[in-house]
Amino acid sequence: MQTIGLLGGMSWESTREYYRLLNEGVREVKGGLHSAPILMHSFDFAQIAQLQHAGRWDALADMLSMAAQGLERAGAGAIMICTNLMHKVAPQVQASINIPLLHIADAVAAAIKADGIDCVALLGARYTMLEPFYRDKLSTHGIRTIVPEAPDLEEISRVVYDELCQGRFLTESRRFYGQAIERLVARGARGVVLGCTEIPQLISPKDVRVPMYDTTALHAEAGLAFVLSPAPAPVAA
Repeated sequence: MQTIGLLGGMSWESTREYYRLLNEGVREVKGGLHSAPILMHSFDFAQIAQLQHAGRWDALADMLSMAAQGLERAGAGAIMICTNLMHKVAPQVQASINIPLLHIADAVAAAIKADGIDCVALLGARYTMLEPFYRDKLSTHGIRTIVPEAPDLEEISRVVYDELCQGRFLTESRRFYGQAIERLVARGARGVVLGCTEIPQLISPKDVRVPMYDTTALHAEAGLAFVLSPAPAPVAA
């Protein structure tokens, strides 16, 4: 197996899911007492969120890049950013390291294309829905993305920060998300991307009538495939 490096803590609720899925996947495949070789840098999310709201993406890119470099030095063979939004700085992080960064939107796009879908709705934090980095990545795979209109967009993002990232999963918010998704389906969405790694803890496939893409699970599957791949042969001295 190969060691995976996780940039987590954004928030820790979703990072916990990555850790669980990777270890359960290894156990299912290899059995016995096997578990995933994982290195993790877990951030203080309050500091990350403050910089996000201040638009300090340069500082955030530096923070994640330094953490990724530390994981590489510690022996990680690939890096995963355990959140959708912080993939906004994925190009800078990838440029700072000499190992692959497994991009969450590539994993999501593969699942969407496998279903033959070419238009999806994107839910997530305000920045994820409004800024082009996620939609552009899906577009490179031939997938068109639509986002909620105001005020749905603002309420979806508020729920992410004020509830989901604080471990609160309310029935009324689940109902609202379902209604917002129905409005997006009416606009042409044939599937919905849960572009915040906490959202799958709020709603499930039974809550919507179109395919739902759990970005946490799909990203973790990509990480699992890496972990289970053969380790590269050592370079001869």
